[in-house]
Amino acid sequence: MSNAVSALNGKTATGPVTVQELGLTGMVTLRGDFEDEGFAAAVTQLTGLQIPDVRQFQTDGVKTVLWMSPDELLVVLPYAEVNAFVAGMNDALAGSHYLVANVSDARAIFSVSGDYAGEVLGKNAPVDFEASQFVAGMVRRSRVGQVAAAYWKLDDGSFRVVCFRSVAEYVFGLMATSAKAGAVGVY
Repeated sequence: MSNAVSALNGKTATGPVTVQELGLTGMVTLRGDFEDEGFAAAVTQLTGLQIPDVRQFQTDGVKTVLWMSPDELLVVLPYAEVNAFVAGMNDALAGSHYLVANVSDARAIFSVSGDYAGEVLGKNAPVDFEASQFVAGMVRRSRVGQVAAAYWKLDDGSFRVVCFRSVAEYVFGLMATSAKAGAVGVY
């Protein structure tokens, strides 16, 4: 059996804004009825977190539950815990209408941090990352350049960006180029 590796093996670009691929990260897509008490209870039992409000996320610093659509969540957790989480969800939701899918190896996740992180992201997405518009705790599905992505903002002002693994190098390149000294804050 081969060893799992992340899309870019932790590739980092440093400057006024740091862009870093976060390595192997567990990601699970959950689809179901958020109003169903059994579904909500299973999410809470297995993550320790509540289902977040629209375009929000819940985190304990280790696990994160992100609202992705009216019937879809993305759970981000340590890579080593994914299989147990998926099995637990399947057990807890047996007989219900739901979907649980391990998408860890099909996605890449990045950290974008620094005083101008929002400006760097804003150069590549049709999203207003102005601090007063995109506050900590928010989630947004959009794009980076020409590819699908999701963004969320942490309490420390940094962002997480998730995209398909197949376009990780493209996304990294766009963000890293936009973060170079002299490019930050210039439109």
